[in-house]
Amino acid sequence: MSDEVNNESEPESPRESQQESQQETPRMPLPPASFLFLVLSLRAQCEIQLGLMHYGEEEKPGPDLELARHTIDLMGMLLEKTKGNLSMEEHRMLENSLTELRFRYVQVSDEVAKAAAVKA
Repeated sequence: MSDEVNNESEPESPRESQQESQQETPRMPLPPASFLFLVLSLRAQCEIQLGLMHYGEEEKPGPDLELARHTIDLMGMLLEKTKGNLSMEEHRMLENSLTELRFRYVQVSDEVAKAAAVKA
């Protein structure tokens, strides 16, 4: 038997590896949790689903109308369930976002229908 000591380090646990990677790449601080941030997050999510915004992909992804409709419906439900409980700023942000997203949804739906008609 050999009395040599194994100098190879043991494999890192996933947690240690994650902690190191978090230390290597600085993160932007997260904004405070607020109703306005929730609305803006849902709005950005819906814009991505409609194909109006994309990150990092080389090709612009196509719209996912079903998922966008679901997000718009969620925002509509938020508007109904929070009626009378929002500040004027929160209410306007939610209502304006919903109006704009509904309009954009109709525009994108029309574009998709026209593109399908041209292919047929």
